[in-house]
Amino acid sequence: MRVLLVHPSALMYSEIYLRLEPLGLECVATSIREAGHDVRLLDLQIFTHRDYWRELEAFRPEAIGFSVNYLANVPEVIDLVVATRRRLPGCFLFAGGHSLSFIAAEVVEHARGALDCVVRGEGELIAPRLLEAIGDARLSTLPGVVTADGAGPAPLMHDDLDRFPPARDLARRRRKYFIGVLDPCASAELSRGCPWDCSFCSAWTFYGRTYRKTSPEAAAADIARIAEPNVFLVDDVAFVHPEHGLAVGRELERLRVRKQYYLETRCDVLLRNREVFEYWRRLGLRYMFLGLEALDEESLKLHRKRITPNENLRALEIAREIGFTVAVNIIADPSWDERQFAVVRDWALTVPEIVHFTVATPYPGTEIWHTESRRLTTLDYRLFDVQHAVLPTRLPLARFYEELVKTQSVLNRKHLGFSALRDTAGLAFRLALRGQTNFIRMLWKFGSVYSRDRQYSDHFKPLRYSMRPQEAHSASRPRARDLFVHLGAPSRA
Repeated sequence: MRVLLVHPSALMYSEIYLRLEPLGLECVATSIREAGHDVRLLDLQIFTHRDYWRELEAFRPEAIGFSVNYLANVPEVIDLVVATRRRLPGCFLFAGGHSLSFIAAEVVEHARGALDCVVRGEGELIAPRLLEAIGDARLSTLPGVVTADGAGPAPLMHDDLDRFPPARDLARRRRKYFIGVLDPCASAELSRGCPWDCSFCSAWTFYGRTYRKTSPEAAAADIARIAEPNVFLVDDVAFVHPEHGLAVGRELERLRVRKQYYLETRCDVLLRNREVFEYWRRLGLRYMFLGLEALDEESLKLHRKRITPNENLRALEIAREIGFTVAVNIIADPSWDERQFAVVRDWALTVPEIVHFTVATPYPGTEIWHTESRRLTTLDYRLFDVQHAVLPTRLPLARFYEELVKTQSVLNRKHLGFSALRDTAGLAFRLALRGQTNFIRMLWKFGSVYSRDRQYSDHFKPLRYSMRPQEAHSASRPRARDLFVHLGAPSRA
């Protein structure tokens, strides 16, 4: 069977800072290939909708799968599904991904019969079975599958992350993938899941607080196959188990792999496992993202970060001592006034780290979706991108965005434009000689992407698909198990 896998377009944040290869789709592609199907992959972060229609004419797929990891991409994918159904009425159309796993039934409704099913949870094990069941009544009984006729049992979570390495050969124009100065940049996975339970996050609810690891041998072999000189390690929290990080590193040394790396982790993991980060610094780890989220203890407790402000600051000191370039995130709450914006803005100007700001957003799948007492001010999927306010703001909305953009522009003044070019002129020149312009273009795009007027006017665009509203909120914390997408132990099915 001819199968086309599609990743949706870039969101606001990734218009500037990064564009990552669709690693999850590449892993699903491997599982489908192994089942004997002819697979292609189209990434709309890089290609256009016109390219999508050309691909349909040239390839004539019998099945098309859409990956939706972010709520803001839901309308785009539904529109593509509906239009594709008109053009290819006999094609099997399905969708999956992180965000769809929490809203599967409502997406099926939005598609008005154009979408054959939504797949909840991890896709590697179920995708081949799904294709095998096309035209069969048992489709709606498969694990994790949701159709207009109902939903099957809980999705499968497989126990062997070595089994389906990403089919990177399917991602065309790979030089378009980058993150910051790592241009071009591939992605790789050493572990999957998160054992913590931050109230704003859906990683732990998706994976049921499990934490699974690739074998050191498979992880190193996968990285060794990567052609790009730079690798982003996509783990939700890198090196939770230091012995695993050390073992992967030793395998990379044995294979004589030398690359530059970027990863994400928690401050307390860095504090506890400093030796593994020092070791990876010698292997080529240069860049790190730390989710500080807040500067004060009260906010950290609300986010349930289980760390103190002093520990966060100590982690930043350690990262500096080791020699990392660090990016941190601060969550801006819609309840902030001018004073609170000014406090974090002043702090961001005093530290060497790259400080990003996101807006507190209750996503379906997060605990605060159920407990947030402030009612949503919008049900537009497109605004659920952590760059827009979807809760009532203390300041008038336009004024909130003015303060937010002013605060975000600290990053622009410190790390983009002429400031960055002055420090990275040699690197930028070398990249340009190799035809790599993602980083250079990034330096000048802040003003065209982030603006009060753009973000404010986004709230007044015609609404085509409305999210289901929150159920009556509760002050009490829901049972963790009731939030999980995957239930029970990983499966080899």
